[in-house]
Amino acid sequence: MNPIFSKREWARLLPAVLSAATLLPASQFISCSQQNSSAAEKKGGGGPAIPVVVAPVVAKTVPLRVEAIGNVEPFATVAIKARVDGQIVKVFFADGQEVAAGQPLFQLDPRPFQASLQQAEAALLRDKAQLDRARTQQQRYQDLLQKNFISPDAYAQFVTNADTAAAAVRSSEAALENARLQLEYATIRSPISGRTGKILIQLGNLVKANDTPSLVVINQVAPVYLSFAVPEQYLGAIRKYMAIGKLPVEARLQEANSSASGELAFIDNTVDAVTGTVKLRAVFQNQDRVLWPGQFVTASVTLREQQDAIVVPSQAVQTGPKGQFVFVITPGLLAEVREVAVERVEGVQSIIARGLKPGESVVTNGQSRLVSGAKVSLSPGAAKS
Repeated sequence: MNPIFSKREWARLLPAVLSAATLLPASQFISCSQQNSSAAEKKGGGGPAIPVVVAPVVAKTVPLRVEAIGNVEPFATVAIKARVDGQIVKVFFADGQEVAAGQPLFQLDPRPFQASLQQAEAALLRDKAQLDRARTQQQRYQDLLQKNFISPDAYAQFVTNADTAAAAVRSSEAALENARLQLEYATIRSPISGRTGKILIQLGNLVKANDTPSLVVINQVAPVYLSFAVPEQYLGAIRKYMAIGKLPVEARLQEANSSASGELAFIDNTVDAVTGTVKLRAVFQNQDRVLWPGQFVTASVTLREQQDAIVVPSQAVQTGPKGQFVFVITPGLLAEVREVAVERVEGVQSIIARGLKPGESVVTNGQSRLVSGAKVSLSPGAAKS
């Protein structure tokens, strides 16, 4: 039988075969070395320690809160309009000024109203004089009636004249009061304490009673409302704890590191069927004017204080195929994988329902290089909670 390869072909293939035979043991050696190194690391020996940052597991009081994005609304809004016709002759405030209730804002020309007031006063004096004369005549003719010098019908006419004069006096008194009101309306005052907007009708313009647009809009900014909506799943808990006592609400500004404190004041009487949320409203005294109408803030309602909650930094919690876990550092500086159940997240902290106990240490930085049983070294910052 002829050989598979001729001598010439064997001479050509021999260098490649020798090269493969030379490389094969080295490859196997590298693979075995890596496996032995990995096994050594898992057993905590041989390999270099992996630097990590850890934080302690602590038990402390943590508030149970519901958060949502809310919108600041003025406590009251009033569009100022004139109640009488006239020309604006004075403006007592500037755009965006704080005003108090009862403070003058605009002055309409008072002269026509002063003239009407004087006319009403004169009419009242006239009617009172006529009433006095009518009563004098009634008294005189009453004496004559008793002496049978006049008929009862004639006397009834004088009684009617006296009653008519008395009615005229009451009408003139009402007209005088109306004239005084018209003169008072010529000075337009603020009905609430608040902050004015832009003056919409300037000095010198003629205005009409209840005309559009308004003269200025005033918003009451201390106190203010904060309206926000939360998922309906929290409605039962909010109603429960609100029945026990007042629920504090914190408003955190998104563009600044500042906040304000208030309390929940209102729960809407229906759940929005489209969004599945219920509207809430909180009241803030806002004396420092931190909140401003129209502003969007993060609202946080504190329902209760959870005592002895197991807390770790949220960055320590990892997610794997079997769920959430953390790396716990043993006293011998070895990493141990521990499955945990996270009850909820509060800010940058996670509240653990089970899997950890106070006093243990969990890895917060460096988890990507760890396996169970790996030897670790603590980097600076490990003592921070």
